[in-house]
Amino acid sequence: MLVVSAAALSLSVTAPAALASPSPTTSPSATPPAQMSTLGGARLGMPGTQVNLAPGVPVLPKGVTARSWIVSDAESGQVLAAHNAHWALPPASTLKMLFADTVLPRFPKDTRYKVAPADLKGVGDGSSVAGIKEGVTYSVRDLWLGVFLKSGNDAVHVLSAMNGGVRRTVEDMQKHAEELQALDTRVVSPDGYDAPGQVSSAYDLTLIARSGLQKKDFRDYCATVSAKIGTNEIRNTNRLLAGDSDVPVYPGIAGVKNGNTTHAGATFTGVAERGGKVLLVTVMNPEKHDHNEVYKETAKLFDWGFQAVGKVNPVGELVPPRSAAPAGSTSGASPRQSPGTGGGAGAKAAASVPAVSGSSGVGTALAIAGGLLVLLGGGAFLVNRRWPLPDLMRRRSRP
Repeated sequence: MLVVSAAALSLSVTAPAALASPSPTTSPSATPPAQMSTLGGARLGMPGTQVNLAPGVPVLPKGVTARSWIVSDAESGQVLAAHNAHWALPPASTLKMLFADTVLPRFPKDTRYKVAPADLKGVGDGSSVAGIKEGVTYSVRDLWLGVFLKSGNDAVHVLSAMNGGVRRTVEDMQKHAEELQALDTRVVSPDGYDAPGQVSSAYDLTLIARSGLQKKDFRDYCATVSAKIGTNEIRNTNRLLAGDSDVPVYPGIAGVKNGNTTHAGATFTGVAERGGKVLLVTVMNPEKHDHNEVYKETAKLFDWGFQAVGKVNPVGELVPPRSAAPAGSTSGASPRQSPGTGGGAGAKAAASVPAVSGSSGVGTALAIAGGLLVLLGGGAFLVNRRWPLPDLMRRRSRP
């Protein structure tokens, strides 16, 4: 065991594709920019809802008010439908997925660290916290549980101190975002706390989640319902995972991360499995402000995605990291390039689409043998088809 001290849809398919990502802003307007990144497909750079309607494809659900959202197949990387996918918006604590994907591999989880007073300086007023105290020694595992379950900015700052400080951690996260081709993302604070210039997009957050889910510890932490940190019992604030009075546990849910700030509104990225398919859904800033609205809209999009997968032609793709992209692949192209629109012959492109009406201890929802997402030879970035979510989710006791 290592011990560390503190000292040590509004456009039709015929509209021209956007060519470049605009300079991000932290003052989101009611309308998306006319030009957004086309990374992953030209359709993903168009404002409004992008989906290919065809016989047998279910129409999108009513009541999805988010400024931006995306539904994708985590295994194939196909984007099934999207709405302003590359709109750069404040991410709130969903940015902690990037923090975890960057920093988590650097410290063994049984490493113990004594928190110094300086480690907790800079935690923003009103931040969500896990109750980390100065002068107390914690395991790295406990700190990560604080990050994932309570979205604890205090735990983020302590782990950042271990990583060489907030400034270095922000630099590391930005570099990792660029490696993942999350090019809409600008990191200012490692915890996602509102800061001028700090933005991400539904597309980027999905890329980040897909990368993080390759790591077993990341999967275990984001799927944990409840745990103890010292004498404190904490519970995951992801309502699709832990449930709430107006939101049931979503069948097959296994993470990932939620966020909410005054400036960003509510944000969420989730992963779920049904019928052998694994989907990722990201929802950013619903305009409807009902209780738990971000989870309700996510659940609707999951339901649609599981009905549509295998039937709907994609509107784009999730690109692999730069280091995994095959030589000459347009998937690794600059956002100024337009990799392909997705969709097939006979598909009807929709800009304005019709709509239709517990556990105890760590409470881990899944224990994985081998990788969830694996980086295979030839640059493919895929979900391991042996990911045994259904059986494990059935075994998990409900809150």
